[in-house]
Amino acid sequence: MKTSALERGANYVILIVFALIVLGPVGVIFTLAVGPQSASVAREGRTFHWENFVEAWEVGRFSQYMLTSVTVALLVVVIAVSASILAGYALGTMNFRGSTFFFYLFLLGIMVPTEAFIVPLYFDMRSIGLTNTVWGVAFPQIAMSIAFGTYWMRTYFRSSSRAMIEAARLDGAGSMRVLWYILVPIGRPAILTLVLLTFMWTWNEFLIPLVMSPNGSVRTAPLGLAFFQGQYTQGTALLAAGAILVALPVVVLYIFLQRHFIKGMLEGAVRE
Repeated sequence: MKTSALERGANYVILIVFALIVLGPVGVIFTLAVGPQSASVAREGRTFHWENFVEAWEVGRFSQYMLTSVTVALLVVVIAVSASILAGYALGTMNFRGSTFFFYLFLLGIMVPTEAFIVPLYFDMRSIGLTNTVWGVAFPQIAMSIAFGTYWMRTYFRSSSRAMIEAARLDGAGSMRVLWYILVPIGRPAILTLVLLTFMWTWNEFLIPLVMSPNGSVRTAPLGLAFFQGQYTQGTALLAAGAILVALPVVVLYIFLQRHFIKGMLEGAVRE
């Protein structure tokens, strides 16, 4: 069914309007980030003040916070995605006693909000000496990411070609060989989409690092930005520069993985 020129034009107008709504705040923050910090600096006549990023990086100690965020994000992504692939493969392709129970147990992990368990979790972590450590910040996010990741990967594996799996097993391939040499390469869009979502959620997490590191020794980039904001309540240029620095890794990763991300989301929508 072909669309008329009027319908195509209306679609483009709607897309442009929503793009402006989404990108408008980003443009405002970028304008503030490269703007003058004060009236005296504005008298210099320069349009762009790129030194704001350097000053925000140094004064806000973002090098330390970025390193902590990268460390936590890598731990969460590697462990959670690997465990999600294994759990999703088991629940999506194998029939065993208790599989339905375990699947709904994973779903429960998606539905329970962080605020509901963060206080008892803090005392549990403190009792085993994991507060104020990288693992204390990473472990809760690993568990939360596995809950969604298992649901996501189960959906993919359940829609995989049964004939291809059976053919591989007839050729003598074991379960792990079928997984890593057949299903994982084919499911790259779904896996990379899960990687991007897990990284984004972990990078932007605020509550868990705040509670699990009360002395601030394991302070991630979003948490560091909040304390930076408290220190520079009037420095809007430096605040905007810091916000861009914190958001930049997620944007860069999305740019590199956007094709796989869109493909994975579309495949997931069709399979659902």
